[in-house]
Amino acid sequence: MSIPKQINPDLVKERESATFDVEEFSAWIYDDINLLQMKRLVEEELFKDSPDPIELDYLSYEDVYNRGVKHSADAFNKLRALQERLHPGGTEIYPLLMSGPIGMALMPAGSPLAVHILMFTRALRSHGTPEQYAKFGRRADNCEIIGTYAQTELGHGTYLRGLETRADYERKTDEFVLNSPTLTSYKWWPGGLGNTVNYCIVVAQLYIDNEPMGVQLFVLQVRDEETHEPLPGIDIGDIGKKIGMAGVNNGYLGLKNVRIPRTNMLMKNAKVLADGTFVKSPVSQLNYFPMVYVRCMVVLGNCVLHAEAATITTRYSAVRRQSPINPDAPEPQVLDHLTQQMKITPEIVTVIAYRLAGGKLYKMYEQTAKAVSRSDYTRLPELHALACAMKASCTYDSTFGIERLRLSCGGHGYLASSNLGNLFAWATAACTYEGENSVLYLQVGKILLKTWTDVLNRKQLMPTMAYLGVCASWNEFPQWSGDWKCLVEALQFTATNKTRIAYKSYNERLKRGLTEPEAVNATGIELTQAAELHGRAFIANTFYEEVTLQERIKKRSASLNKLLENLLELYLVHTVQRHMADILRFITLTEDHLTSLQNRLEAVLAQLRPNLVAICDGFDFHDKVLSSVLGCYDGNVYERIFEAAKKSPLNQKAVPKSFEQHLKPFMKSNL
Repeated sequence: MSIPKQINPDLVKERESATFDVEEFSAWIYDDINLLQMKRLVEEELFKDSPDPIELDYLSYEDVYNRGVKHSADAFNKLRALQERLHPGGTEIYPLLMSGPIGMALMPAGSPLAVHILMFTRALRSHGTPEQYAKFGRRADNCEIIGTYAQTELGHGTYLRGLETRADYERKTDEFVLNSPTLTSYKWWPGGLGNTVNYCIVVAQLYIDNEPMGVQLFVLQVRDEETHEPLPGIDIGDIGKKIGMAGVNNGYLGLKNVRIPRTNMLMKNAKVLADGTFVKSPVSQLNYFPMVYVRCMVVLGNCVLHAEAATITTRYSAVRRQSPINPDAPEPQVLDHLTQQMKITPEIVTVIAYRLAGGKLYKMYEQTAKAVSRSDYTRLPELHALACAMKASCTYDSTFGIERLRLSCGGHGYLASSNLGNLFAWATAACTYEGENSVLYLQVGKILLKTWTDVLNRKQLMPTMAYLGVCASWNEFPQWSGDWKCLVEALQFTATNKTRIAYKSYNERLKRGLTEPEAVNATGIELTQAAELHGRAFIANTFYEEVTLQERIKKRSASLNKLLENLLELYLVHTVQRHMADILRFITLTEDHLTSLQNRLEAVLAQLRPNLVAICDGFDFHDKVLSSVLGCYDGNVYERIFEAAKKSPLNQKAVPKSFEQHLKPFMKSNL
């Protein structure tokens, strides 16, 4: 069955009903018209012969990995050639493209080179001396060597101080001796480590004269550059099939008396001199700075996954017709059901909220990185706290948001060809890697404890936590007006009081004789709740400022400003309703206040309904990026579902081998 060339009339109608200019919205959401145009140009160049992701569903695990290597090499070569043609000698564009939606389209099973690009090369730049970068970094940038970042172990992940891999300095040879002393000390999970890389940065405990000096970073060659055989003392391999990302080639690494030169320890910050003298890093958190960068990227990356799922589901819901609202009426578009709008529209709005907050977070990272290069480390704690909170909330919201969107597609959403399952697998992985979410919230909670001490002592607070001091000065919440400023302040006031209560509980436990770590553990529920609300208050305030600041309003058309006002209205009302139990603990609201919020929710859903398809068009996803039979721009859903089914290997023969071998004898066996 061929797919019609015309666009589904329901989608035509949806696009004609939009009240804003989609192109203006796209330029706004990408924050740079030049970036948007560059993206489209790159897509036009790269997607001409890109892989069909449906084929991967029917390959063996080994074949998927081999295909992933091929796709990654092809994509890298294409992007590098495009770089030379479009931006020769300029800032490299391919690392960003390899890790974003374009990269996912070119490498649908995931890339075993992703960690090489995102972390290995970046860590060599940020932690290596100029001499070390000349030795390793330039070759890594050119992919003459392929590396990964080996931090997580079989027995330890987010708790870095618990890592067991050892690097013992030996003066007489001027070498480090690396060992994995236990099974649980094996490195576990680094992308590409299994069969792809020949180098890695090993995060290990440094010992000098058997005295621990803390976690440091070491460059280690693990495979021969010509034969790719593992080097002596190296036990390396693939960890096995996962829920998703079959092509990423996550691996394990065990070390037995592996020797490397002293100069293979990355020494831009901490150093070990030839005589065994250890020179501490000026700030211990610098060792973890690459992780902060990745957390910032995870927020933006999961936001994209969430947006893809929202686009797929919205287009499908505009095409699918089912369940008459009035018994004698024709079947309406599923999107006309209010319950379907409630499933979809808050997810779209959440995407936009995280796009704004994630963009602000990334700009903060860039500013902090520049400050660090000047030996100014004052902004590191604030960036760390915000990156932890945002990473945790975004990955949680996108994971469960994508699952809600899948469920709203009914049975067809369960098809692998819908791509919703794959998007879920990518999103949920981020809840764990680069810091498990509960642990990250606890880290934020501990920072909030310290900040509350500063509030009580009337010290200056970090800018993104300054609201704590303001809200702490209020005896009670100001009169409830219900406007946007009020809703933002309600979240801030609630976060402030959750922090105050957590601080009180923590100190009461100290008075009862608990140690500080025991008190933190016992207060963990309250601390993580405060941390989550702190993050959500930041997101809400960022959205509020974007929509209401005059200098930004003036740059946009009246129609786009009206759309953004509706989006902000839904985000704030919905977020406040989600956290109403906490809010009511600290703010007195009447039945009329609560009824008003529900009425506003239903009203703004109705106002946004005509614009839902157009908003998702404004996310500007190429069909190759969405890779979904349900979400294509033309809306020819049923034809694409049927075409994908025909590609199943079970449909290539009228009679499968199992019939003669097993099924026919079974049916003839006269049970």
